Amino acid sequence: MNKLKLILILLFWQPFLWSQDSYTTLFNPGESDYNCFRIPAVVKTNDGSILAFAEARKSSCSDTGNIDLVMKKSTDDGKTWSKLKVVWDDGNNVCGNPVPVVDQNTGFVHLLLTWNNGDDHESEIIAGATKETREVYHLKSDDNGESWSTPKNITKTTKKDNWTWYATGPVHGIQLEKGENKGRLVIPCDHIERDSKKYYSHVIYSDDGGENWELGGRTPKDQVNECTVVELENGDLLLNMRNYERKDKQARQTAISSDGGLTWIRQNIDANLPEPRCQGAILSVERDGKQVLLFTNPAHEKKRENMLLSISKDQGESWDETISIYKSHAAYSDLVELNDNKIFVLFEAGKDNPYQGIHYKIVSVK
Repeated sequence: MNKLKLILILLFWQPFLWSQDSYTTLFNPGESDYNCFRIPAVVKTNDGSILAFAEARKSSCSDTGNIDLVMKKSTDDGKTWSKLKVVWDDGNNVCGNPVPVVDQNTGFVHLLLTWNNGDDHESEIIAGATKETREVYHLKSDDNGESWSTPKNITKTTKKDNWTWYATGPVHGIQLEKGENKGRLVIPCDHIERDSKKYYSHVIYSDDGGENWELGGRTPKDQVNECTVVELENGDLLLNMRNYERKDKQARQTAISSDGGLTWIRQNIDANLPEPRCQGAILSVERDGKQVLLFTNPAHEKKRENMLLSISKDQGESWDETISIYKSHAAYSDLVELNDNKIFVLFEAGKDNPYQGIHYKIVSVK
């Protein structure tokens, strides 16, 4: 093959090769004088608007320091976006781990998140060596994200006294559609015990439209934390969790609840979903009258790379179909369904490391 022919072939295929790792940046480092954006979450409101949330980190990409909770809004399925809106800025403190959920009955958007003193580091909070600890807050919007209520501290009813570290999500929450707990808002969370230093996943919930929040059940076994939840066809809840238990294969853990999140059973490793110890997101959609589960995470056992959308047609028993979102460096993600079978995937990624902005890609799942 002569050089000219090879060049022509490469020029022809280049757009297709590039499209495999293409994306649109939504939160760009340096925007609004923020050094770094991390921890994406996304929901669709009752009027069809897309609300995308993130942590805006003022001076570095560190998990501590001056961190604000911000959002952007799209009213045309992600074609155009609003300017950056600050949802909560508490000075030099940490406002993060967003978990939005929409109450389909009222249209209210509820936002759960965690707070800590910006001078405190995670290791110090876990050790109980700080004056203040992680606290849980709730905000709501009755106008599809245009404005937000004053943050309300709900720590007393959602966190036990012997827990130190605590995190909401970070990912979207859900509203139950079946059974005696229909209408319940469920938020996936995790915590660490003060004395044992063990990691557990748990949920919190509201049965009165987000006015009051209660503590649900925790997983029976430890070594799990950041989690995401979905309601199955039979009304059970499936909790999918970041896994710290190293076996022959590093993969996600799951657990089941048959009582709306009050108790959890059947905690196991899902070998079909590899992970490098990182956050993931799960979503339920309907295709041809049947439930299909979608899951996004960096599908690699050791490195935060290869952002993949995995598809299950059998309630999470297998994940045989996949769609590549981004092959290189990638970390946290969330996803929401748009119109016409389109899925909006919001994720951290970059060419040099996973934290070079928060981007999105829209794919079709037919």
